[in-house]
Amino acid sequence: MQPILDALKTTKLMTWQITWSLILGFTLAAIIESLVHKSTIASLLPDDRPRSLATATGLGAASSSCSYAAVALARSLFRKGADFTASMAFQFASTNLVIELGIILALLLGWQFTLAEFVGGPIMIILLALLFRRFLTARLREAARRQADKGLAGSMAGHAAMGMSVTSGASFWRRLASPHGFTAMSHNFVME
Repeated sequence: MQPILDALKTTKLMTWQITWSLILGFTLAAIIESLVHKSTIASLLPDDRPRSLATATGLGAASSSCSYAAVALARSLFRKGADFTASMAFQFASTNLVIELGIILALLLGWQFTLAEFVGGPIMIILLALLFRRFLTARLREAARRQADKGLAGSMAGHAAMGMSVTSGASFWRRLASPHGFTAMSHNFVME
C-alpha cells in the first residue's frame, strides 16, 4: 500500500510543479502578446545585425510557445517592417526558448536539459542567421514579403491573427490594468 501512496504523492507534486510553471509562462506570454504593440517589436528588429537578432531572441523567448501563433506572429512582424531574419529568429525563440518549457525541463528532467535548451537555441539562431546571410538573396526576401503581404492565413493560424492586442495609446501599466487589457490577456492565455 505504501508504494501506491508514494506514487500518488509524487504524481501530485509533479502535477503541481508542471501546472504552476505553465501558468506562469502562459501568463507572461499573454501579457506580452496583448499589451506590446507589434509595430513596437517590428521597429526593434530593423535588420539582421547581432543586436536585432538578440532582441528578437529575447522577445521570442518571452512570447508564445504555440508554434502556429509563433509563425503567424513572425509573419505579422515581417509585414510590419521587421527584418526577415530577425522575424525568423523571433519565431525560433518563440518555440524553442520559451520560459515555461525551460521550467518544465528543469523540473522533470533536470537542469542539464534546461541548460541544453538555452545554449542550443541561440546556436540554432546563429546558424540560421549565417545561412540566411549566405543564401537568402534580396530577390528571395522580396518574394517572401510579397507572399506575406497577401495576408493568406494558414489552416491553423487563425487563432494567432484574432487581434486580441490592446491598441490604445495609454501606457503599458494602464493597458495592463484596463478591463480590455484583462480580457485580451485572458483570451491569449486560454488560446495558449
